Amino acid sequence: MLTAKQQQLLLFIDDRLKSGGVSPSFDEMKDALGLKSKSGVHRLISALEERGFIKRMANRARALEVLKLPEGTVVADSQDIAQDNVVAGNFGASTPTADTFEIPMHGKIAAGTPIEALENVDSHVTVPASMVGRGNCYALEISGDSMIDLGIMDGDTVVIESGQTARDGEVVVALVDREEATLKTLRKSGSDIQLVPANASHETQTYAANRVQVQGRLVGLVRHYH
Repeated sequence: MLTAKQQQLLLFIDDRLKSGGVSPSFDEMKDALGLKSKSGVHRLISALEERGFIKRMANRARALEVLKLPEGTVVADSQDIAQDNVVAGNFGASTPTADTFEIPMHGKIAAGTPIEALENVDSHVTVPASMVGRGNCYALEISGDSMIDLGIMDGDTVVIESGQTARDGEVVVALVDREEATLKTLRKSGSDIQLVPANASHETQTYAANRVQVQGRLVGLVRHYH
């Protein structure tokens, strides 16, 4: 499952390739996504490449090839691509089918609360089976606005694939000092770990690597409309 910004960029690149046969420039991608710098575009392209959605063409500047689009994607006109693309609905009230999967809801992710303390085995949510993949997953409700620039809003439900490792640049659930749980982009900086928010009003936090424990990585998002 891609984040909203990753999918937005993927669709923008695909639209430009189909309409003109040429990849958009990094400046064009930055402007289309409303990002403040091209470094954000580089991170998104690297994430899309790691997940097998795009490929950089060797020895050709600005050359990108779209290998696939997310399942169920309806390609819109370019003026529609800027809209968030997340799974919406009240999955918690639905009945599991062959195309859906039930995962435990561990509660809200908020500073000062260890993930282990959130678990409630009596609470589950039903999500599309394609969102879960092969790993063990759980759901968390987002509290706060520190990741809004990646389309992750207060009150959203995120699907987390449980695990203790993550690649540089992935959005993870990180446990700091075995006490404080947070959802942030993980960056490796020498022997340190940086937890990077997606909101200019929040600061990047840097910790010694032994203070940060990865609890899982973001694989999906569910938004409830009332």
